[in-house]
Amino acid sequence: MDASTSDRILADRFKVTVDGRSAEVQAGTTILDAARQMGVQIPTLCNYRGLTSYGACRVCLVEIERGQGRQLVASCSYPAERGLVVHTETEQVRESRRTIVELLLAQAPDSSELAEFAAGLGVESTPFQPVADGKCILCGLCARVCNEMMGRGAVNLFGRGTAKQVQTAYAEQTDQCQACGACAFVCPTGSIDLKTITSRRLRPHNTAYDQYLTARPCIDLAHPQASPRVPYIDRDNCVHFKSDACGLCSKVCGAGAIDYEQSARTIDLKVGSVVLTPGFEAFDATRRGEFGFGFAPNVLTNVQFERMLSASGPTRGHLTRPSDGRAPGRLAFIQCVGSRDSGCDNDYCSSVCCMAATKEAILAMEHEPGLEVTVFFLDLRAFGKDFDRYYERARKLGVRYVRSFISRTYEMPGSRNLRLVHMNPDMKPVEEEFDLIVLSLGLEPSASLQEQAERLGVVLNRWGFAKTSELLPLDTSRPGVYVGGAFQEPKDIPDTVMQASAAAARAMSLLAPARGTQVRTKSYPPQRDVTDEPPRIGVFVCHCGSNIASVVDVEAVVTRAKGLPNVILAEHNVYTCASNNQDLMKEKIIANRLNRVVVASCTPRTHEPIFRDTLRDAGLNPYLFEMANIRDQCSWVHTAGPEQATAKATDLVRMAVGRAARLMPLQEDTVPVSHGALVIGGGIAGMTAALALADQGFPVHLVEQTDQLGGTIREIHRVDHNDVQAFLAQTVERVRASRQITVHIASKVAKVDGNVGGFTSRIVTAGETGEIKHGVVVVATGASEVKPESYGYGQSSQVLTQLELADRLGRDEIALPAKATVVMIQCVEQRSEERPYCSRVCCTTAVRNALQLKERFPKARIMVLYRDMRTYGYREAAYREAREKGVLFVRYEAEQPPQLELGGKLRLKVREPALGRELQVEPDLVVLAAPMKPRAGRKEISELLRVPLNADGFFLEAHMKLRPVDFASEGLFICGTAHSPKFITESISQANAVAARAATILSHKQMPVSGQIACVDPDKCVSCMTCVHLCAYMAPKIGDDNKAEVQGVVCMGCGSCASECPAKAITLRHYLDTQILAAVNSLLRAEPAEKPVRHPYPEQAGVAPPQWHKI
Repeated sequence: MDASTSDRILADRFKVTVDGRSAEVQAGTTILDAARQMGVQIPTLCNYRGLTSYGACRVCLVEIERGQGRQLVASCSYPAERGLVVHTETEQVRESRRTIVELLLAQAPDSSELAEFAAGLGVESTPFQPVADGKCILCGLCARVCNEMMGRGAVNLFGRGTAKQVQTAYAEQTDQCQACGACAFVCPTGSIDLKTITSRRLRPHNTAYDQYLTARPCIDLAHPQASPRVPYIDRDNCVHFKSDACGLCSKVCGAGAIDYEQSARTIDLKVGSVVLTPGFEAFDATRRGEFGFGFAPNVLTNVQFERMLSASGPTRGHLTRPSDGRAPGRLAFIQCVGSRDSGCDNDYCSSVCCMAATKEAILAMEHEPGLEVTVFFLDLRAFGKDFDRYYERARKLGVRYVRSFISRTYEMPGSRNLRLVHMNPDMKPVEEEFDLIVLSLGLEPSASLQEQAERLGVVLNRWGFAKTSELLPLDTSRPGVYVGGAFQEPKDIPDTVMQASAAAARAMSLLAPARGTQVRTKSYPPQRDVTDEPPRIGVFVCHCGSNIASVVDVEAVVTRAKGLPNVILAEHNVYTCASNNQDLMKEKIIANRLNRVVVASCTPRTHEPIFRDTLRDAGLNPYLFEMANIRDQCSWVHTAGPEQATAKATDLVRMAVGRAARLMPLQEDTVPVSHGALVIGGGIAGMTAALALADQGFPVHLVEQTDQLGGTIREIHRVDHNDVQAFLAQTVERVRASRQITVHIASKVAKVDGNVGGFTSRIVTAGETGEIKHGVVVVATGASEVKPESYGYGQSSQVLTQLELADRLGRDEIALPAKATVVMIQCVEQRSEERPYCSRVCCTTAVRNALQLKERFPKARIMVLYRDMRTYGYREAAYREAREKGVLFVRYEAEQPPQLELGGKLRLKVREPALGRELQVEPDLVVLAAPMKPRAGRKEISELLRVPLNADGFFLEAHMKLRPVDFASEGLFICGTAHSPKFITESISQANAVAARAATILSHKQMPVSGQIACVDPDKCVSCMTCVHLCAYMAPKIGDDNKAEVQGVVCMGCGSCASECPAKAITLRHYLDTQILAAVNSLLRAEPAEKPVRHPYPEQAGVAPPQWHKI
């Protein structure tokens, strides 16, 4: 650029002042655009970026100073001038704008969009007589976008005066229209009806994120929190790519980010391992057209229904019928659509559908009180941890479960309700009508997986998922390529999260020699000392897409925040957590010398670490940050009251600002990490965890209380044609051969002291005590089969358990007559009041044992008496094979269990509910599906580690879905059947997951200690040990001076000890009384414009009586 060009450009720029803010703008800029550049928002209806300004609505009126006078002009069309002074909110502007909006309401009385816009400006009604019926305000946006952008001119403004209207030529449907929908998209009042413009078939582009229940533009984010947060253009539907027209997005994008020439790029990466987690696709419900999906609007899929129930979904959490928007009175779920169905080649069970339907049924009843919910199912597969309890809870809440196969639904003319026929318990057809039907879809591999698998050289199974072994569930057919999640087998969230960690562990074991060779340590600028500075607070309010902004008036919250004490900056963003906004936040912290930051957005549980890291990047101590949760605590729970939600959000921000002013910088510490692990339990889970850690280079102490390794697996010989005993022998040999593993046989852990990264334990072996140091503890104590007290077990040699039968079959020690009768009774002493859980493995074990018996005794008659056959996942194939080979499955009700008579010959009676009659049989062998129970000694381990047990005696994880292998206390982990009943393959996966989670600690040289921990004032401590007994994490202890001390690395910052200490000797950093009371006082303190009122309870809380405000 030469000097003359530069001078000319500078000469074309001049200063303009809008509402006291001044900025330089380019010549030709309108007042509206200049105001937008300064962050001043002017309301408008007829203006759309990228289109020529028209000035039809006049809502954008502003007042300008010209010479000695002032005048009103339309900001969208009036050009900015050198030295121009603009006022956007004078009394004259507001009054004129109000009158204009009232006139527009009379022009378009039927437009709800216009009414909502008017309400935002404080106009609730119009004093003028409506001059027309309809929604159009004659702004001309539709005509301009059709002419200027699309080059079509399909619609225009015709007529003059009161006869003026938007229409096509001759008011007839025109071929000029390409049905792009741009006119309807830009229309501010919802006036455009494309059916009156074109005869072309209208095909709305619906969003996959909302399961095609809502429309989307051709340029959009994949989903609200997409990462990276970059929109994409739908080339198949974009007008620019179809007809070289439009291009509006490139004109309005200030960043110049639109690149129509962009194409796919190939990036070469050198890696040592690959983990495949491509997930699944829901079954295409149109393949089962008999249920009405695709043409009956009130038939939804379970995924669509899930979105409907979400507060961020298409109906904002309101349960409505798509046909008419009415709340349903009767709702039905139809299970197994696309699962357990050989007709669509999906003869496996998708594992998740029963519990997903149960969850959605409960949520639906919470959203719509009085709703009648019916679930039509074949077998209720509540096989997971505490799943049966959840199912029973649903039944108690009123969810009706009907065991019946539904063949089709019928849409009723007029009402558009759905009618279906099912069989009642007496096997008689019953016809029922429902307002809404939800199809529980199965899980399928995505269509692109076949090609991807071929490129990777990975073999798929017959259903299109990754082929793995029962004993190597994470390894694909290609070494170094591992698999996790639903691509390995359809599974629920807890198993998916667990298996994802497990696959990472397998990859880490392979790559252990390279650990740390490509790590870059993030550096931060030195922290600014702000201790002597007065508070300078920045407030950032988040829209969270539509999660917050659709309910809370975010701009109003920001406006109120600007007037709060110590607030220097207040603004709002669509997604404050997005990386680009994090960069902007950092810049504004530095530019405005902010020393406290408040973010009003979603939950601190997930996002507080992100914002604290941004403060560190800006040179601030991370503890100078406060968060106001205006999503979970406000917009999500007050969707029906936007005004009240806005008022509450304002209060939450006010409290956060008040507390933030009292925040102090805190320093974090570090402690060294002991790189060893203690694994308690030498079964398959314990050995697998030990090997996975050892393969990563960490020393392991494996403690087994019996005199041999293996646990319950020693009694299992074959699983799906895999030799379990050979696998066990190989695993034991690997454990004993590993230099990293020290095995303690016939030993017991007597004591565990210390904390995460620095434990010290005592192990007792043959009366001798040894001491070891380690950084983590893994509990893998296993479970065992209950010895039944019913059905003559222990009294007759003809009564065995399933595990005993499997052991005898494996040892070839079973002897039966050629035409023997074998009866297997499921759910013995489980799924009952005493043991209300399912042992998960029993149904599949029965099927596998039945198949082995059929293989050895082809003429034997085998009966399986069951309540629900829970052969989930690929195990459904074995269930189908058993039926095909003649195994007879007879269902019984829990209220009428089978009766076994002992004597010279066994006699068994059972009532079959479908037949309505009692069956009698004289079995040669009775096999009981006994429950699995946690091993003895679990209570001692629980007390030793201070970790909880659930009501059934199994160890309780920190979070069922998010932390399925962690205890709440850091550094303690759980795997195998000590966690809950499970198969060998699942124990192996969970053990690998534990190794991955443990490695996140052991791989560090130092452990960080949070600044947000409890501290003891020794001068006040009376050594009462209240804190020691109370703390769930064993953080407090009595020190050498007989005063309580808090181990910072263990402390979780919960504050329980501080609140319970009778001597008030304990304080919780970052949550001091002064800080909490500052938040309370900020809430109760009146603002100048508000009327103060007395509130009765502050004195009770020890707060000086403040003045409270009303909004």
